[in-house]
Amino acid sequence: MDYQAKIATNVASIPRSGIRDFFELVQGRDDVISLGVGEPDFVTPWHIREAAIYSLEKGQTTYTSNLGLLSLRKSISRYVEDFFKVSYDAPTEVLVTVGVSEAIDIALRALLNPGDEVIYHEPCYVSYSPSIVMAHGVPVGVVTTKEDEFSLKPEKVAAAITPRTRIIFINFPTNPTGACASRADLEGIAKLAIEHDLIVMTDEIYSELRYDEEEPHLSIASLPGMKERTILLHGFSKAFAMTGFRLGYACAPQPIIEAMMKIHQYAMLCAPIMSQNAAIEALENGQPAMIAMRNSYHQRRDFLVKRLNEIGLDCHTPGGAFYVFPDIRSTGLSSKEFAMRLLEEENVACVPGSAFGPSGEGFLRCCYATAFDDIRTATDRIERFVGRL
Repeated sequence: MDYQAKIATNVASIPRSGIRDFFELVQGRDDVISLGVGEPDFVTPWHIREAAIYSLEKGQTTYTSNLGLLSLRKSISRYVEDFFKVSYDAPTEVLVTVGVSEAIDIALRALLNPGDEVIYHEPCYVSYSPSIVMAHGVPVGVVTTKEDEFSLKPEKVAAAITPRTRIIFINFPTNPTGACASRADLEGIAKLAIEHDLIVMTDEIYSELRYDEEEPHLSIASLPGMKERTILLHGFSKAFAMTGFRLGYACAPQPIIEAMMKIHQYAMLCAPIMSQNAAIEALENGQPAMIAMRNSYHQRRDFLVKRLNEIGLDCHTPGGAFYVFPDIRSTGLSSKEFAMRLLEEENVACVPGSAFGPSGEGFLRCCYATAFDDIRTATDRIERFVGRL
């Protein structure tokens, strides 16, 4: 049987994740220091784990509402109003999902008709373009550059808009570059969305990991005229070190949440109740632990940026998330060649920038959600490797 002929065309055209392909090579190697997978090195704070355990001990092992526990949605609504400065009605405008990944998928499927275009910025998280394709949309990548500190400029978005454009999809702070958007850039993008009657999807999973206290995180959903045309996507994996709990949420106008919920109820039914109870604890009492983790990332970021620049790999200082994106073009190697040789010769694992779109070529993603001593050792090894080049 020709199995390839049986696979849906839009799925067959999707490449495997460049991150996962690379890290299959890491498995089984000894003494590897990984600056690769974007996952906090902290264990989920004890009081959050205890809430999940207590949920099990109380026998809370049932389904929940398709939308999620109302008690969690109320906590989300309070948190979002306090942190993002946007007010959402908990019963009708909040949907709990299985990670932000599911929220992205069902939002795109709820909004796109075949052939509709989605503008997004590159370099970007590996799932964005494939998720658009799987929803039968057309991904339209807009390149961001080192010269602009990888921020998305409104004039580039304007140039990409066509009569088929339906969604502008943004992610700040950004994976893989750590870029943050200025108020002026967000206002420019918001103006375009209003003028062209577009929906904005904003993935703000790294929003708590913002390091410039003088310019705190700003959500595009909070700008005038934007709440009614924005889907705010957020979750618990990064700020609260809850990756394995697989829990995210979407906040949006009721008709959009209703459309997303239709897909969610047939595909997932609901998110795990134990994770939902743990998330309530995170939102209500998790701020001290989150701030402590952020402070640690801040120190690691400063050290890693300084060392990479000393080594001769030009690296801007990212405003958020827990990634740096050094320029390795001066070495004469492609990003994949650099990453492969660094792994083989020095046992340091980083992700080639090309995994995050064509505009990532010539760069390397290094994640600093890794123990400080390991970062120190990894940079010594990188220096040795670059010195040989």
